[in-house]
Amino acid sequence: MIDWTKHIESDSSRLYGKPVIINTRIPVDLLLEKLAAGDTNEELLEAYPGLTKDDLAACLLFAAEAVKTEVFLPKAS
Repeated sequence: MIDWTKHIESDSSRLYGKPVIINTRIPVDLLLEKLAAGDTNEELLEAYPGLTKDDLAACLLFAAEAVKTEVFLPKAS
């Protein structure tokens, strides 16, 4: 399994500390939104030439880990 920490960093001096792909200004949330909207890995790799397949996989692993311990309560109806 990929270690997402080798692909994603957060630095308060870059994009207000948002998680980005290392050595880029490509935010993780942007890539996750594009994947959720139906963009393929191939489309993203073409649109962002510095990106790798492992970077995209790292975004998914990062998101999974971020919500792993969260508890989501249903809204009252």
